[in-house]
Amino acid sequence: MSWWGWIIGGAILFGAELAFVSAQFYLVFIGTAAILVGLVTLTLSPSPWAQWALFAALAVISMVAFRNRVYRRFHREAPEVKTGQPEGVLTLSVALAPGGTCQTEHGGTYWTVRNDTNTPIAAGTRVRIQGVRDLTLLVKPDA
Repeated sequence: MSWWGWIIGGAILFGAELAFVSAQFYLVFIGTAAILVGLVTLTLSPSPWAQWALFAALAVISMVAFRNRVYRRFHREAPEVKTGQPEGVLTLSVALAPGGTCQTEHGGTYWTVRNDTNTPIAAGTRVRIQGVRDLTLLVKPDA
C-alpha cells in the first residue's frame, strides 16, 4: 500500500472516532498506527507484508499499553445529575391568586410557578414546591 493510503486511512479512522463514532478510543489507536505506518513507508519503503505486520503490531501494542489510561483520563466520573421532582423553597416576588401563575428563578433557570391552593399567596411569602406539571412548578405556602 502507498504511504499516502496509510495516512488517509489513519486520518479517517482517527477523525471518525473523534467526530462521529464512540468506539471507546479503539479507532484512535488503530488510526494512529496507520498514520505511523504511512510515515515509515514514506521514509523506508518496506514490503507490503512488513507494512501490515508493523500496522498490526503498533495497533495491538498501543491499545494494550495506552488505551485504558487515555480512556480513563478523558472519561472521568461525571458529577451526579439530580433528576426527578424539583424541591425546595422559593420566595415569591408577586402575589398569586388561587390557580394564578408568575415567573420566578429556581435552580439557575426561570420557571412558571402556579399557586396550587385555594387561598391567595401574598408577595414576599415563602412557598414550597409540591410538584411539577409540564414545565410549571406547583407551589403552596411553606408552613
